[in-house]
Amino acid sequence: MCRRPQVHEAGPLVLTLFPLCTLRVAYREGGHGGTGAEVVAWLQDIRNTVGNVPLEWYEDFPHVGYDLDGRRIYKPLRTRDELDQFLDKMDDPNFWRTVKDRMTGQDLQLTDEQVALVQRLQRGQFGDVSFDPYEPAVDFFSGDVMIHPVTNRPEDKRSFIPSLVEKEKVSRMVHAIKMGWIQPHRPRDPTPRFYDLWVQEDPNAVLGRHKMHVPAPKLALPGHAESYNPPPEYLPSEEERLVWAQQESGERKLNFLPRKFPSLRAVPAYGRFIQERFERCLDLYLCPRQRKMRVNVDPEDLIPKLPRPRDLQPFPTCQALVYRGHGDLVRCLSVSPGGQWLVSGSDDGSLRLWEVATARCVRVVPVGGVVRSVAWNPNPSVCLVAAAMDDAVLLLNPALGDRLLAGSTDQLLSAFALPEEPALQPARWVEALEEERQRGLRLRICHGKPVTQVTWHGRGDYLAVVLATPGHTQVLIHQLSRRRSQSPFRRSHGQVQCVAFHPTRPFLIVASQRSIRVYHLLRQELTKKLMPNCKWVSSLAVHPAGDNIICGSYDSKLAWFDLDLSTKPYRVLRHHRKALRAVAFHPRYPLFASGSDDGSVIICHGMVYNDLLQNPLLVPVKVLKGHVLTRDLGVLDVAFHPTQPWVFSSGADGTVRLFT
Repeated sequence: MCRRPQVHEAGPLVLTLFPLCTLRVAYREGGHGGTGAEVVAWLQDIRNTVGNVPLEWYEDFPHVGYDLDGRRIYKPLRTRDELDQFLDKMDDPNFWRTVKDRMTGQDLQLTDEQVALVQRLQRGQFGDVSFDPYEPAVDFFSGDVMIHPVTNRPEDKRSFIPSLVEKEKVSRMVHAIKMGWIQPHRPRDPTPRFYDLWVQEDPNAVLGRHKMHVPAPKLALPGHAESYNPPPEYLPSEEERLVWAQQESGERKLNFLPRKFPSLRAVPAYGRFIQERFERCLDLYLCPRQRKMRVNVDPEDLIPKLPRPRDLQPFPTCQALVYRGHGDLVRCLSVSPGGQWLVSGSDDGSLRLWEVATARCVRVVPVGGVVRSVAWNPNPSVCLVAAAMDDAVLLLNPALGDRLLAGSTDQLLSAFALPEEPALQPARWVEALEEERQRGLRLRICHGKPVTQVTWHGRGDYLAVVLATPGHTQVLIHQLSRRRSQSPFRRSHGQVQCVAFHPTRPFLIVASQRSIRVYHLLRQELTKKLMPNCKWVSSLAVHPAGDNIICGSYDSKLAWFDLDLSTKPYRVLRHHRKALRAVAFHPRYPLFASGSDDGSVIICHGMVYNDLLQNPLLVPVKVLKGHVLTRDLGVLDVAFHPTQPWVFSSGADGTVRLFT
């Protein structure tokens, strides 16, 4: 409820007070009972005592402040939408001058004076109506007569605006100062300053606080020759005195002759003391010196960040089986395409066929000579083993596992006809005798020269051999289906050590003593020559993708070549202490191994990426040991399992070992 209004009468002026509402001022003509016009003025509502507090703080509250009695002033409950505003605009003629009070949330109507003030401000005029812009505020001219005419006229507007020409000059000067072309002029201090170049680390000194302080070089400590009582061996003889006197001052080891005195009191004053002190001062003052900058680098930061070996698994880590039975060193070994059988050749004149899973020797084939190389045919539909023995290559059918596979291999060999003119071939094909056929021998290729290596093409029809003979007939290629042989080269480029076929392209890779050559067999031309930077290449292996090659050498180096990158090695590994005898790639996993005369097999992770811009990742992961050094020889050959991350190694101790 609102309290009753109080009426105060003071002559013709009547003031009616409405508590908590507004102040109404009425003017009546003729006193109390007059009926004249009534003037009503509504003053601003000052109920809200919130002051200058932003009303945004009350957005989450139902009120907008407090009145004089401390009660809340609630916001208007009715929220006006656009339809209500449109109706008010159409019905209310004073809608255009109605504004909303932020303090109370009520609607206020602007008076005519307030509307006029707003209109003048919008037009850029002064708010005061009585202000005359053309009335002179300053008396520009004076009636006093002066010797020098002085005007009180204000400055022109253009005097406050910088000139464009001057602005361009200033911008050029600022740019020159930033670039260092213009150095600021610094006045020199007229008082001379002197500094001690060799001052100690004194915080009060000028150079002592400088980071580039260079300490003075120290003098050499005196030796026995400078003693007043030197040992007899330091005293010169008469001949040495004459030689010392005839030498130039720069050639003498000592600038004085050692002398012996009975006591320290008998030592005279040094005659060259002042001269040596002067030379010392000249040396400190004139001789230039350079400060050695010591870089504090952690040695661990210089080591390249390689992945952990446990993140690169699987790879062989331990010895699983030992294949015993050979009586002499085992020079070579090979695994069947299915991974079930293993063949090894030894100096005891025999070939042994093993079962991989059980290490059981299932067959022994005596050949009557040293077996230097053995290779299982990579074609899984053919069961055939090639072995290099003396001057011949033996083709054997081991007849292991599937009997149908062994029978089909014999039928395939019998269907091949002998060449019509065998005299024109560099090798002679001979059928095996009945006794030899019972041992598994099917064909014998005789060369007349010792054979050091034999290797198959990926399809299993071509066979390449290396002969220990000088000349262009060191490398021969045999075709099994037509039983013919050919020499691919017309001249020799050094002693050939080993050869290998490219897995996908018609390339023949030939490794000589100091270089590796890649030949294109169809075009009959040299494609690339690789320089391994080794003294003597011993072994060779080609990556299953065909873009990378590794070779081992007798000077304990393993060189990795990227054929798409360069003719020089991408990386040279020196992990072994002695000569490398064999290297091999895994056909499926990113692994390669190397065997050395130090009796160890080192397994490395060699990941080749499909991205040509990313280099191969080479990380050594494991060192496998198990072979016993015999005759100063260790591991002679290594080979990977075709499907499992296993590696086989043959050594001079007459054993074959499997690491899984």
